Amino acid sequence: MPKSDFIPSHDYDFLVWLDHFTANLTAEPGNYGLTADDISIIKAASDDFHAKIIKAGETQAAAKQATNNKNDSRSSAVSKVRALVRQIKARPNYTEGQGANLGIEGHEQIFDLSSSKPDLYGIDQTGGKVTLSFTKYKSDGINIYCQRENDVDWVLLGRATVSPYLDTRPLLQVGKPELRRYAAIYMVKDQEIGQFGNDLVINCAP
Repeated sequence: MPKSDFIPSHDYDFLVWLDHFTANLTAEPGNYGLTADDISIIKAASDDFHAKIIKAGETQAAAKQATNNKNDSRSSAVSKVRALVRQIKARPNYTEGQGANLGIEGHEQIFDLSSSKPDLYGIDQTGGKVTLSFTKYKSDGINIYCQRENDVDWVLLGRATVSPYLDTRPLLQVGKPELRRYAAIYMVKDQEIGQFGNDLVINCAP
């Protein structure tokens, strides 16, 4: 039966292993038929790795601190910019042309429901209860359909106008887990619009 590699994959595990290996070789080199030159090569390699791993740790710590400093600086700058922009936009003679010139007018978001499909996210609450979350955007809500593992057709579970929606149906068989497949489509003025979202499969635990 093949054996695993004796060299640890993690750097710090290898460092501990290397120290143990070097110490034992240095203590009794004659037991392994090694010369002083053999031992010096290993000791030099060990010392070099020690130095490099310390340097790497210092570099990582410095990089982490530099990233934190950068993030703090950005957060501070964004906060000051937003405060100033609110002040500028509050002026009675402010125009969108001025905003465009300063780059402080966001792009208009276009969301076409006729070609969109909702995403469902589910959490099994056990016992058959499932919490379904979604974003309705500019729709009136979504129709949620469900198909249990033994169902032939999809069944309209209900209409959800706010998220989350809770499916409270008990399990078909008490104490037995079941698979449920959910899908949803947007609704506008009592009419379904757009496309059905990707199926969401939930394993309902007892």
